[in-house]
Amino acid sequence: MTLLLVCAGIWLVVRQFARHGQLDAAKWTLFADPAVMRYLLTGLWATVRVTSVSGALALPFGVALALGRLARNRPVKWLSGIYVESMRAVPLLLLIYAFLLGLPEAGVHLSLFWQLVWPIVITNSAVFAEIFRAGVRALPRGQHEAALALGLGHWPAMRLVLLPQAVRQVSPALVGQLVRLLKDSTLGYAVSFLELLNSAKVLGEFDHTVVQSYLVVAVVYVVVNSLLAGAAGRLERRIGTARTPS
Repeated sequence: MTLLLVCAGIWLVVRQFARHGQLDAAKWTLFADPAVMRYLLTGLWATVRVTSVSGALALPFGVALALGRLARNRPVKWLSGIYVESMRAVPLLLLIYAFLLGLPEAGVHLSLFWQLVWPIVITNSAVFAEIFRAGVRALPRGQHEAALALGLGHWPAMRLVLLPQAVRQVSPALVGQLVRLLKDSTLGYAVSFLELLNSAKVLGEFDHTVVQSYLVVAVVYVVVNSLLAGAAGRLERRIGTARTPS
């Protein structure tokens, strides 16, 4: 029944598009133009760069914050906890506007790329921290005790024994968070950074093909996110197979 309702909804949308001329060939041949393809590919590359750099920075920051929350030193644990809980609660768009409007007032000027990347890093490092911490907490207590019995201190045990196992456990969740990070890059419009979605907006407004531009870009996002989701699924299956005794 649900499938029938979805199909009916899609049919109605397509019918409305056709009635208003949105399916005319002239509105779609634009995307076969090499110049337009290069423009959108440049936007896609900008999205990939934002996602890659943000992930490369947020992951190690997340590890450091997770270790801080697991520390035995109370001030370190307390400060790490405040940071993580605060940054998970603050909307990313608000943080982007803080960088866009607040930093210039303080005499700090960043490029559009970094005005988008740093807020994404700040918020996602807090999320990654919770993922890593949950992975460590999910390990049997005997792992830590065995490492201590072998003469390792608390931090060497974390670094050499617990954290590598935790990373393996939470790999699918990390890939899933990268999907979220990719979606966060679509907020580039707030700082006028031409990532893929903002590029589609500019193209659509210029050529009066807003609907077509957004639909094309939506397909690209679906494909990229499906590839990342597939990678997460494969990781989960491999981990599940590794856990199954032979």
